[in-house]
Formats: sequence, C-alpha cells, structure tokens
Amino acid sequence: MSLVLLLQGRGGMTAAELAEELEVSERTVHRDVLALSEAGVPVYADRGRGGGYRLLDGYRTRLTGLGRAEAEALFLSGVPAALREMGLEEVAATARLKAAAALSPALRDAPEVAAQRFHLDAPGWFVPDDPPPAALAPLARAVWNDQRVSALYRDRRRTLEPYGLVLKAGAWYLAARLGTRFLIFRVHRFGEISVLPESFDRDPGFDLAAFWAGQSAEFSRSLLRDVVTLRLSERGLQMLRHVADPAALDDALASARPDGTVRLAVESLEVAYSQVLRFGPEAEVLDPPELRAMVAEAAARMSALYE
Repeated sequence: MSLVLLLQGRGGMTAAELAEELEVSERTVHRDVLALSEAGVPVYADRGRGGGYRLLDGYRTRLTGLGRAEAEALFLSGVPAALREMGLEEVAATARLKAAAALSPALRDAPEVAAQRFHLDAPGWFVPDDPPPAALAPLARAVWNDQRVSALYRDRRRTLEPYGLVLKAGAWYLAARLGTRFLIFRVHRFGEISVLPESFDRDPGFDLAAFWAGQSAEFSRSLLRDVVTLRLSERGLQMLRHVADPAALDDALASARPDGTVRLAVESLEVAYSQVLRFGPEAEVLDPPELRAMVAEAAARMSALYE
C-alpha cells in the first residue's frame, strides 16, 4: 500500500528512490512490484535512463487496504479549532467526507469512533477564548499557495516569504524567510497584510518541524541568564527534573558532583528563589550570596510561623 501511494502521489520513482523512502532493499522493491502486478495493480516499469516504476495513467487506489487502527488514526490528524481559525474548516470537512467514502463499508464508522474517544484542546488552562488574529487567514492562504506577503509588523513594513504556521499553546507563529534568513513572527503582532500576486520558490531543505524545534530550544536557552549553585540531597537530586527549567536540566545533571553540588541555569534570581523554595529542606544555596540570604530569610520566617 505504501509503495502504491508513493507512486500515486509522485507520478514515478526509481527502485532506488522507493527503497530509500520505504527503508527496504531494491530487491524487495522489485519483488513487491511484481506482487502488485500479479494482484492486478497496473504498475509498470519505464526502461532506459531516468526510468522507474509508474502507475497506469488515471489509476487511483481506494483506501480499502487500511486496517481499523489506521483508519481511526487518520481522523485524529485534524485540529478542528486550528483549521477553523485558518479558514480551512469547510475544506477539511470535505476532505474527511471523501476519505470516509473511500473506506471499506466495515470501516465507515471510523470517524465517529475516533471523535468520541479523542479530542485535542490546544490552548492552556485559564487562557481567554479570544478570536483568532485577523492576519491568520490571509497568511494561511499565502502559506498554502507559496505567495509573498507585504505585512506591517511592529510598525515596520516587511516583504516576507511565508513558509509555515505553528500553533503553540493557543498562540500562532509564522515561520518566514526575510531576505536570506528564516525568522519566527507572532501572528497577533501583524497589522495590515497584503498577499502579493507573486509566488516564491521554497527552499527544498527547509523542515518546519525541525526549524521550530531549534528556534524553541534557542529561545528557552536565551532566557537563562543567571547560574546558581546548590547542594542537593539525594531526594533533591530526584526532584531536580520537576523543578528546573527543561532547557537547563541536562546541563544541571551533567554538573552534579558526588556531594550533590549542581550548577543550575535560571532566568533570574527571583525565579531561582521560587524554584529553590520548592525543594524545601532538600536544597542549600551555595551561590550567589544574595539568593542564599533570600532563602535564609524565608526559612527563618517559616520557622517562626511553625514554632
């Protein structure tokens, strides 16, 4: 099924390309193509330079090869609220209907089964239900059509090549190329948006998920401007992963000494103060002196309360 869908989507591929995509040997590809032909799937080989395997023009497979788990997972991939905010709700609904119609009769209930068992609510708790940013819908159209946009962002007019949209904890971000650099923009900070009647050529090496992961990690690390030194008990070391900022955890664990001393990167002394208090008596501040004095004063006040 994967081989047929690849040929159906890309028109034609060599045995080497299919083997790399499917993570099998070329011999396995040749064997599977032969089996497909014997099963009545019209796949044929183009001879000569640049040849490969193709499906007969006009052939489209139906989704009868899906198992129940695969069919149900198919209908978990959508995020209704996100699609609605991008103006794609009707298109997605039509696509789901077509996919459901292509399923075998025994699997026609897959959409209902999935919808009644899983629901994704992306925003965090206590976040107001604000309307989507006005710039989101035109940006989504530009992203889908690879069109440049002229946008007002923080009172500056910019011409951007919008590569992708990311929804993170209820907030929308745009990954776009400005000149030769790829940058992240918060969608709610855009003012007037004009989708230009000119397309751009996407960089084939750009990976949205990898780019976002890198930018997120770099942003998290950039917030950690101070370092504090703590001596943790055995239980304190176990608590560290629940107290430290995720971006600081690996370095803190790597710095741990046999006596429990660790160096922990923090956003500020105020943030470090709240983190240290979560350890209770399982942590002692060694440095800096200002933080040690803040925690000592808090400990004295707490002791007085419980005398």
